[in-house]
Amino acid sequence: MAIDTTPTPTPAPVAAEPSAPRLSARDRLVLFVLCAAQFMVALDFSVLNVALPVLGADLGMSTSALQWAVTAFALPSGGFLLLFGRMGDLYGRRRLFLAGLALFGAASLLATLAWDPASFLAGRALQGLGAAAIVPTGMSLLTTTFPEGPARDRALGISGTLLSLGFTVGMVAGGVLTDLLSWRSTMGLLALFALVVLPLAPRLLPESRTPERPRLDVPGAVTVTGGLLSLIYALTTAAEHGFGRTDVLVTLGAGLLLLAVFVAVESRSAAPLVSLPMLRRRTVAWGNLGGLVTFSMMSTVVFVLTLYLQEILHLSAFETGLVFGVQGVLSVVAGSYAPRVIGRFGARRTLVGSLAGQGALGLSLLALGEGGWSVVLATAAVSLASMCHLGAIISYGLTVTSGVPDEEQGLATGLVTSTQQVGITVGIPLLGVLATTAPDLRSGVHTVLVLDAVIVLAAAVLVAVGLRGNRTAGSGTVEAEPLRAR
Repeated sequence: MAIDTTPTPTPAPVAAEPSAPRLSARDRLVLFVLCAAQFMVALDFSVLNVALPVLGADLGMSTSALQWAVTAFALPSGGFLLLFGRMGDLYGRRRLFLAGLALFGAASLLATLAWDPASFLAGRALQGLGAAAIVPTGMSLLTTTFPEGPARDRALGISGTLLSLGFTVGMVAGGVLTDLLSWRSTMGLLALFALVVLPLAPRLLPESRTPERPRLDVPGAVTVTGGLLSLIYALTTAAEHGFGRTDVLVTLGAGLLLLAVFVAVESRSAAPLVSLPMLRRRTVAWGNLGGLVTFSMMSTVVFVLTLYLQEILHLSAFETGLVFGVQGVLSVVAGSYAPRVIGRFGARRTLVGSLAGQGALGLSLLALGEGGWSVVLATAAVSLASMCHLGAIISYGLTVTSGVPDEEQGLATGLVTSTQQVGITVGIPLLGVLATTAPDLRSGVHTVLVLDAVIVLAAAVLVAVGLRGNRTAGSGTVEAEPLRAR
């Protein structure tokens, strides 16, 4: 993706690369299994949101307790990602992927049949634990199954499309299922997904692990998992109640302290959970920055736009879902073309251009008013921004994992998925709260949109400068280079 600083003597073969070779029937089935599992997890992040009031009334949960329906899933799904990614490297990615899939399916069934708040929240927490095993091992199985180049570009493009589509479909499907059946059907849908995928996975997925079997870095695992759990709890709680609460401040401080201790532990460990030299690679550092920004800022736009459509333009929940349904359709279109764009321009340029497009389209939402035309503007702007967002998702994942040895793919993909989880978690409490606490909602939304766009555009500049000079591989992927090489 990077701009080459020396003349390229034979550019013609590169132009022929964008069309990926046709996948075999078995490759397509492997891709189906891995992408279906990723889609299932993405669906879980949003399918329950619109059902929360009905769920609370049915199970006798107070309004304040409903936050835990989201937090109980977010805590383990984000907190254990790095640990499970590394465990997959050491003890078998397929084994951990299957265990996570089975746990997710059983937990979804428990949440479907929940008889009180405790049983429901237990199901949600176990879903999150299963997701923490599925996501990094699934992505590392994808990157080790499909060789670096056009085939991997295409596989990551499909995976990224379904990841983005899962969030959107969840918002629409959650409302439809809750209205037609009940909130329990949203959890039952996830159990059904697991039931379909689980029997296929053992026959199709190859086992892969590192050839060596070093000991697991227990101190690193404890500190990073504790740090992520504390940080995610603080941010998800702050999204509902603000940063003034004592538990938010204590867990935020504890999370940052534990992550600082984790860095110190890793610098001294003989077999670290996270290789600090990997974090010093420019592709890993700057690629993850781009991923963090695109996820956090897009989730913020969706959040404040939902408020705007329902509170100011007075759209119903179903009509609001249709707006984001258009976004989902265009995400599929973007996902089908993104690998070709990456093959033509490289992952670096695609990532930078996608961030720039996402930021510019976010600024266009400042023209929102109170007339019916604002629905058209909101639909067009958020849909086009989502296309750019999807380009950023695919190109940043490709940037981070390119050039990483197979034995460290679980670690690299664990970083990618941790960035996704933290990005989804951090945006709304940091910026969205400015809209919900403003005296005037419209001015608060506009303030958030300005800050959001400025952050995304600044990230585009930083990524462009940070990755400047990396060589471009034939398919447009970038080679890993240490930060100190500049």
